[in-house]
Amino acid sequence: MPSFARITLPLAGLNFVNQFSRGLIATIGPLIAVEFALSASQLGLLAAMFFAAYAAAQLPVGLAIDVWGARRVQAALALVCAAGFLLCALATGPLMLAVGRVVTGIGISAGLIAMLKVSTQWWPRAQVASVTGKGVFVGALGSIAATLPSAMLVPLLGWRGVFVLLLALSLVVAAWIWLSVPDRGPGAAPPKRGLGQEAREFIRIFSHPAFLRLAPSVIVMAAVNFTYQGLWAGPWLRDVGGLGDEARAGVLLAYAVGLMLGSVLHGSASSALQRRGADPMLVPWLAMAVLVLVQALLAVAPPSGVVALGGLWCLFALCGAAGPAAYAAIAQRFGPELAGRVATAINGSMLLLVFLLQNAIGWILDLWPRTASGGWDPAGYGWAFGLTLLLQMLAAATMLRRERPG
Repeated sequence: MPSFARITLPLAGLNFVNQFSRGLIATIGPLIAVEFALSASQLGLLAAMFFAAYAAAQLPVGLAIDVWGARRVQAALALVCAAGFLLCALATGPLMLAVGRVVTGIGISAGLIAMLKVSTQWWPRAQVASVTGKGVFVGALGSIAATLPSAMLVPLLGWRGVFVLLLALSLVVAAWIWLSVPDRGPGAAPPKRGLGQEAREFIRIFSHPAFLRLAPSVIVMAAVNFTYQGLWAGPWLRDVGGLGDEARAGVLLAYAVGLMLGSVLHGSASSALQRRGADPMLVPWLAMAVLVLVQALLAVAPPSGVVALGGLWCLFALCGAAGPAAYAAIAQRFGPELAGRVATAINGSMLLLVFLLQNAIGWILDLWPRTASGGWDPAGYGWAFGLTLLLQMLAAATMLRRERPG
């Protein structure tokens, strides 16, 4: 029997680092903006550089995991993470910090993909979403660490000290993966074709009817989640919600709890329903519908108070956490030997959209003058939600098309 503790948990450790580093800027972003005198668009670009590198690395790391296995690729990438965190900790200006974030984005680029790959190799098809969801649950603890715990550490260590802690954690995870994770699943053999032939499989994936119909809605759902988790939820809570540092960190903690719960609930529900004959995309579709309603409420009539805001943003994150279950559902349309590449095809497209959205929201906010407190006008955030709602509507329309045989 496969062991979750031996196979998936070490890989989930690097996903913990992924989630921690991804959500950290939402917590410390206002401090960085003040220290380096950044505008909204500049802060958005700084955060987006992480996702640009994350996206650019997706197709290569997906191919590498399919060809060389998750153990070797992830142990090496964990060391790349450590180098990125060192650059961030030593940054003397926004350019060096951006370079550090780029290096970090490359290092964490296969966090989810590696877990999904080993799940398809070691567990039956109907259990893939559940096992992957448990791994994402562990990774989502990193999102929690990036909120209130990080806010509590900043006065003691400074934001640079938090990056040093992440550096040390990356080194520990690299050793754990190398010593614990097997090279390949039972019966799996290294591909016999050359890298060029293996890389050409991406053409078949991107042109597959199932990918063209289902992937856009999944890409937009996950991108909206990452866009706000990675940066703009924190400033929104300050400028629209009117919350101070401690209250804002508390709501971001609720956001992280939503991600953690959603990763387990969506994966378990998808696996349970699939065993009963349901479409594996059913749970992600329901999550997409609720996410649209939550965004509309945040855009038009956001509630007031820490409790109400915490609950609504927790629901936002819980719905956005359906991404891994959807990735697993789409990957099932292909053979297990392509699982890494299918997931990175979705993830790379999604992260490219995150890069664009984080910048676009910054550009939208800069259309209004800064407020007296140094924040951004609440009206700009309403238009930003309007943009993401429009994208979700367009993506949902692709799901209504009849899937032509591939």
